[in-house]
Amino acid sequence: MMVLHGSHDSFSFYIDEASPVGPEQPETVQNFVSVFGTVAKKLMRKWLATQTMNFTSQLGAGIRYFDLRISTKPRDPDNELYFAHGLFSAKVKEGLEEINAFLADHPKEVVFLDFNHFYGMQKYHHEKLVQMLKDTYGNKMCPAIFAHEVSLQYLWEKEHQVLVFYHSPVALEVPFLWPGQMMPAPWANTTDPEKLIQFLQASITERRKKGSFFISQVVLTPKASTVVKGVASGLRETITERALPAMMQWVRTQKPGESGVNIITADFVELGDFISTVIKLNYALDEGRF
Repeated sequence: MMVLHGSHDSFSFYIDEASPVGPEQPETVQNFVSVFGTVAKKLMRKWLATQTMNFTSQLGAGIRYFDLRISTKPRDPDNELYFAHGLFSAKVKEGLEEINAFLADHPKEVVFLDFNHFYGMQKYHHEKLVQMLKDTYGNKMCPAIFAHEVSLQYLWEKEHQVLVFYHSPVALEVPFLWPGQMMPAPWANTTDPEKLIQFLQASITERRKKGSFFISQVVLTPKASTVVKGVASGLRETITERALPAMMQWVRTQKPGESGVNIITADFVELGDFISTVIKLNYALDEGRF
């Protein structure tokens, strides 16, 4: 089993400070923004933007798994779909096309698109997103099959470059959507690097169920008190950079394979040597199987 490198909240580079607050945010956040306006949104962006590279740059750097969260925008007459994480980001259509442009130029590259959160979406919004995927990727998308049957050789032979995971019952109705349970991503929900590593190791020990992929999220999640203390600094400086050495040491000690890591995601993927370290984990493998 190959190890892939992925980005957490992959689209967050595009977060727009001028946008409304996302519908998933609690009332306290909504009130905070209504009182402090643009200043509040600028501070929010420091904690919500987990990536500093756009899709094209991430792909060029080696990222092949994308964590995607989709939302409608309140009172939007066009019923447009956006990436969202607290604030709204780019239009989904534009992001998908950006990824497709890279795939067109690199016909042997494969990406995993994981649509794992949906906000304010009705049945027709899902239908719109499914049609958008069809229009953008067409036969590049690999129909859902058993995970252990997926290898680079198989995908190259079929000319498939995209695996779409969809955490909604809609996936059961569309052949090219892989059910969300085939891409589990246990979440440590901690600011403590030591607790994160313990959680990651326990998850690896339990291992993914046969027939599924598996994500190790090397990601720390700020508490409200953490944000208050470092409100002007942001996620990268307050948490990620300080914890990076311990998290990278854990990544370096991992092994690919049936009982090892499969997909590793992180914030600010350009920091340290995250991508090159994950690539090196594959050197011991003889075959290109995911």
